Amino acid sequence: MSATSFPERAQRADGPFVVAVDGPAGSGKSSVSKAAAAKLGFAFLDTGAAYRALTWFATQRGIDVTDAGAVIDAIADFDYRIDTEPGRQRVFVGETDVTGAIRDPEVSARVSAVARIAEVRLRLNEIFRGILTGDGHDGIVAEGRDITTVVAPDAPARILLTASPEVRAARRAGELDGHSVAEVAAQLHARDHADLQVVDFMTAADGVTTVDSTDLNFDETVDAVIDVIKAARNAGAAPSLGGTDV
Repeated sequence: MSATSFPERAQRADGPFVVAVDGPAGSGKSSVSKAAAAKLGFAFLDTGAAYRALTWFATQRGIDVTDAGAVIDAIADFDYRIDTEPGRQRVFVGETDVTGAIRDPEVSARVSAVARIAEVRLRLNEIFRGILTGDGHDGIVAEGRDITTVVAPDAPARILLTASPEVRAARRAGELDGHSVAEVAAQLHARDHADLQVVDFMTAADGVTTVDSTDLNFDETVDAVIDVIKAARNAGAAPSLGGTDV
């Protein structure tokens, strides 16, 4: 893997250098986080994939995902694995490769119901923490809900990636065929409203740096995120980055 220059690349004595990235739907946190990880030679963790995989797993078992108790019970048999190589994001449930299946519209329509279950979030957060502290990588960029405040509140680099609602809608519409900006804007508004019932991802918590990409292109956004990561590393991985806006 080619990697950009990064100070003190050696693995920290107390574990991998963790970067946590959150943000609203359509902010580009997944693609930007993945690109930043690849440039730095870091691993990459898409936490949303676990919620999708559990949704797929429950659906395969014929479970009504609105039945919180049944979904929680299913976690006992949920054998989840994810490849954290940025260019090789494969997801498994048991021996089944579900990388493509978890992006199916049926899963997309049901995953919010699963993600809203508090006990599910607690259980999956334990899985995420295990991956973040695992051996085999110098650093890891993790993105998703709760990542900066609940899953990895002590991560040395924590970032809220955001953009204006209009820009988020325009970018997402550009990725989808046959959908107008107005349609996508309405969908993102509904998604934001639903997600905000679970966690506040619109306001940076103390120590979280905001990167606003409204006026940045993709490469500029990746560079801005990498700048925050390098600043945190150079500062000696101080737990607070001062809530700086970028």
